[in-house]
Amino acid sequence: MTSAPTPADLDPAAPTTTVGDTVTTQLTNGLTCELPASSPLARLLKSQRTWVGPSARERQAILRGASSVAIVGASPNPARSSYFVGTYLQQSSDLRVYFVNPNADTILGQKAYPDLASLPEVPDIVDVFRKASDIPSVVDDVLASGATTIWVQLGIYNEEAARYGEAHGLTVVMDRCIKVEHARFHGGLNLMGFDTGVISAKKTGR
Repeated sequence: MTSAPTPADLDPAAPTTTVGDTVTTQLTNGLTCELPASSPLARLLKSQRTWVGPSARERQAILRGASSVAIVGASPNPARSSYFVGTYLQQSSDLRVYFVNPNADTILGQKAYPDLASLPEVPDIVDVFRKASDIPSVVDDVLASGATTIWVQLGIYNEEAARYGEAHGLTVVMDRCIKVEHARFHGGLNLMGFDTGVISAKKTGR
């Protein structure tokens, strides 16, 4: 029987991915391990993150300054989170929304594009639904496209890729849901204290 991992087995530099109530990370021996998100080891992994990313005020400015967003890893499957996010952005924002999926023809009634290079314009934000290990290659694609902001969805974290992107001039948001962030900054949710993260349903002006 394989023994449970200890803090010494965890690699704090390895990317971690949170899906539902499970955190997946890589051990120092190269194997991957799934941990309950509520476990002490999973909390330890999150506490060891040293990259933070833009503040709430900065994320608000990113969203308010954007006119277009491309969703990489968009899915035509209504059960997938990218579908919900795409629906929300189409219906509740003024953003021009593009869907990037080489295996789909249309998503939410719109043409799906095989890659960022095929889009009719350079998007202001590239919102990413790909696993953590894919993020470095996506960063390279974003850089090649000329886009200036990569937004990696909630539960997806790759610190090395974040630092790499920033070093090459990208604005990087990671492990945050663009739908939730847009809603809190545009009246659906109100961030009462930008530093506290306290959220209220009280509506405010744009």
